[in-house]
Amino acid sequence: MSPEADAVLAELLPYPEDGSRADGPVAVDATDRLLLDEAAPLIANDPEHVVVIGDRFGALTLGALALGARAVRVHLDAITAEAALLDNASRASRTLWAAHRELAENAPTPDEPDPVGYTVHDDLGPQLLAGARLVLLQLPTSLAELTEITEHVARHADPAVTLLAGGRVKHMTHAMNDVLSASFSQVTASLARQKSRLLVAREPRSDVGPLTYPVTARLTDREILDAIGAPEEARTPDAGLTVVAHGAAFAGATLDRGTRFLLAQVHRWPDLSGAEPLPTSPTDRPDHADGRPVAVDLGSGTGILATVLALRFPGARVIATDRSTAACASTKATLAANGVRAAVVRGDAGDRLPVPDGSADLVLLNPPFHDRAAVSTDAAHRMFAAAGQVLRAGGELWTVFNTGRHYRNALQRAVGPTEHVAQDPRFTVTRSVRKALTD
Repeated sequence: MSPEADAVLAELLPYPEDGSRADGPVAVDATDRLLLDEAAPLIANDPEHVVVIGDRFGALTLGALALGARAVRVHLDAITAEAALLDNASRASRTLWAAHRELAENAPTPDEPDPVGYTVHDDLGPQLLAGARLVLLQLPTSLAELTEITEHVARHADPAVTLLAGGRVKHMTHAMNDVLSASFSQVTASLARQKSRLLVAREPRSDVGPLTYPVTARLTDREILDAIGAPEEARTPDAGLTVVAHGAAFAGATLDRGTRFLLAQVHRWPDLSGAEPLPTSPTDRPDHADGRPVAVDLGSGTGILATVLALRFPGARVIATDRSTAACASTKATLAANGVRAAVVRGDAGDRLPVPDGSADLVLLNPPFHDRAAVSTDAAHRMFAAAGQVLRAGGELWTVFNTGRHYRNALQRAVGPTEHVAQDPRFTVTRSVRKALTD
C-alpha cells in the first residue's frame, strides 16, 4: 500500500470509541488492508467506478480514495457505520487531500488534483452499482445478506466488474463460495494473510433468475394469533401475519425464538386499546401522539412486533426503529403487507424517535447480542438507556434476552424496577416500569 494511504488509515478511529480500549474494535483491520492492497492496481487503472459495501469505520472508503479513487459510491447497512465514516472522513480530510495532491504531482501531466469524495446510497440497486468496475466488500456473516448483495452486483454492475470480498478466515465458509458462484462464473480465493482472505468474483452470469430477496412468508404460529387478538372461531388456516425480509434482516422471514417467547407473554402487556383507531389516510395522521398511547418497537428487525402492536392496538401510535437499512425496509414492507401503519425510523438505539422524551407507554425490545461476528452488549445497554428516556413515568419496557446475559440490574438502573416475567434455559422476559423522576 502507498505511504499516502497508510497515512490516511493511521488517522482513523473506531467511532464512537477512541481505540484505547484493549478489547475494543480496531478502525483498520487486516481484512481492510488486504482488500486495499489487492484493489490498488485496479483503482489505478480505473479510479472512477469504485463501490464500497459493508465498510465498518470508513477504512475501505477512505483507503480507496487515498489510493486515487474518485467519487466512491458507498452502501452501509448500519447507521452507526455511516456515522463512523463521516467522523473519520472529517478527521482524515487534510491527509487525504495531501495524498491526492501527491498523486497529481507524480502524474505524467501534473495538475491540480480532482475533487474527491464519497456518496452514501441507502439501497442496493442501479444507482449504487451502475457502471461499477470494482466493488470492495467486507463479507457479512449472514449468507442471506451476502446473497442479496452478490445478486445486485451481478445484475447492475459493469460486466467487467471485479468483486473483492474479504473476511477473517475463521468466519469464512465454503458456502460463501457457493453464493458467489451462483451469480459469477469465476470465483477464486486468495492466499491467507494475517488470518484474512479474499474471495474474488468476476464475469457476472447472464442466466440468473429473479432476485431472491426480499422474501415473504405467512406466520400462523399460535403466539402470533394470540398476540393480534384473533378469535378462536376465526382462526382459519390462512389466519396470521405476513412477514417480509431482506437478506440482512435478523431471522429472515421467520419468527425467531426470542420474539416468540416475548409474544407468549402478551396477556400481561399493558392494554393500549382505549383510543379510537387512527385515520387511515397518512395526511390525516397527526405528527405527534395527540393524547393517544404510544408504543415503540425498539430494534424492529423485520417488523413483527411493530405489526403486532398496530394490529392489537389500532388506536395507538406505533413507532418502529432500527439502525439497519435492511431492517427498516423489511419493517415497512411487513407493515404494508398486513394493511397497518406505523412510523419507521432509522436510528441508533432510538436516537431519532419522533416523540418527546417521557411520552411512550410501552416499549418492546429484543436487543442484539452480536456486532457482526463478535459478541457485544454495547447496543443492548444503549437501547436500555433509550427506553428509559422515551418512557413516561409508569410506562413499561418489555425485554427478551438470552438468559446468560443477566441484564436485570442494568435494566433497573436504566429504566426502573424490573421483574422476571418468564424464563427458560435459553431466554428471559422482563418487565421494567419507568419510575418517576422524583422517586
